[in-house]
Amino acid sequence: MKLVYFAWVRERIGKEAETLTPPDEVKTVADLLEWLKARGDGYAAALEVPEIIRVAVDQQHVTHDSRLPENGEIALFPPMTGG
Repeated sequence: MKLVYFAWVRERIGKEAETLTPPDEVKTVADLLEWLKARGDGYAAALEVPEIIRVAVDQQHVTHDSRLPENGEIALFPPMTGG
């Protein structure tokens, strides 16, 4: 699956996008966020509080209990603020 990172999530992870194949036990968005946190310091810093991370699957916002597609684009971004 392709992962795309935005704003300070991208800055902390240190890359704009990457293609990864998570292990079979990663089934939901929440599982993915926990798995990513273990990939290194940048991921851990970006996903320290996973509940605040917004997620889109194939450009549709989803909740953290949503199932992941076998293939697709997963976008991670911080909470949006108004202004």
